[in-house]
Amino acid sequence: MKVFINPGHHVKLDSGAVNQITGDREVDIAVECARLVKKYLLAAGVECVVGQYNELYEICDASNAYDADLFVSIHCNACVSHQARGTETYYTSYNGQRLANCIQSQIVRSLPTVDRGVKEGNLYVLKHTEAVAVLVELAFIDNMEDLALLKHRIDDFARAISRGVTDYEIA
Repeated sequence: MKVFINPGHHVKLDSGAVNQITGDREVDIAVECARLVKKYLLAAGVECVVGQYNELYEICDASNAYDADLFVSIHCNACVSHQARGTETYYTSYNGQRLANCIQSQIVRSLPTVDRGVKEGNLYVLKHTEAVAVLVELAFIDNMEDLALLKHRIDDFARAISRGVTDYEIA
């Protein structure tokens, strides 16, 4: 099995969401999580790469060129009210829903996060990669409780995503 891991956004060109109080950037958290997911998947014997590009079509083209079986895009959520909390995982296909369920289940069992569920999403990167694809919104970067999880338990998020991928492979 080959996994393409995409940390959402681009370090130099698109920071994604930003916590207005602390300045923490979505892209930095996503990159760290993706690096750790790769480390744990490789340790489990899963072939994988991390690919980060600015344009959505470049992300999908890279995943397709890699001939990935699975595509996992990692993001942090944000909300205007700064009150929303929790983890949610998006998919577009039946197998994507299975993968999303495996990852979401591992995250909510491993971390004190709100389970916002698995949701069908009309997202470009999910629709234009040939792999079974999911997009994980780890937690809300603009909520201080969620930000604490993102900053201090990113390794736990990465381990949970990795276990979710290997759970999917076994199923």
